[in-house]
Amino acid sequence: MFFYAFLSKLFHGGANNPLATLLDAISGDFHNFLFCIGSRIPAQVIGYIVGVKLLIDTIPEVGRGPRLNVDVPLGALIEGLLTFLIVIISLGLATTKIQRNFFIKTWISSFIKIILHKLGSGLTGGCMNPASVMGWAYARGDHITKEHFVVYWLAPMEATLLAVWTFKSLVRRMRKDKTCSKRKSD
Repeated sequence: MFFYAFLSKLFHGGANNPLATLLDAISGDFHNFLFCIGSRIPAQVIGYIVGVKLLIDTIPEVGRGPRLNVDVPLGALIEGLLTFLIVIISLGLATTKIQRNFFIKTWISSFIKIILHKLGSGLTGGCMNPASVMGWAYARGDHITKEHFVVYWLAPMEATLLAVWTFKSLVRRMRKDKTCSKRKSD
């Protein structure tokens, strides 16, 4: 995780998760949004499909990726909740004093992602990465199903949008409260 985070920092934001790309696109301007949706996310999906195909060709006995072990509404709720938590935590780490310390930020983020993955792994696979799930589902041949689309694409994207909206609302409210308290003390 540290090596990947270092490479991401070195190349100014390389990401392997469409949700991270979507998060950056939502926070940026409209041109950035179109670029992310039109090129970065499809490139990530294609990269995962090719990567999983190469992995299966190289090591045939490797696992078959995340699988949904609960019904669709519960799976969507679980993936959405896990994604919501990761996005809120990522935004929090990006806006606090911790952001200056690369190792602490990476360690906290990695530790929380591992915990959330373990919590969801028996139910949905706990992947929280639509491109990764797409690679495995494509390899299995079940990538064009309602379950796949709702649980692994729609729910995490909605959770990302909700988390960004919630975080911005909370930060805006906290800044407003600080400004009001400073004016009252003056």
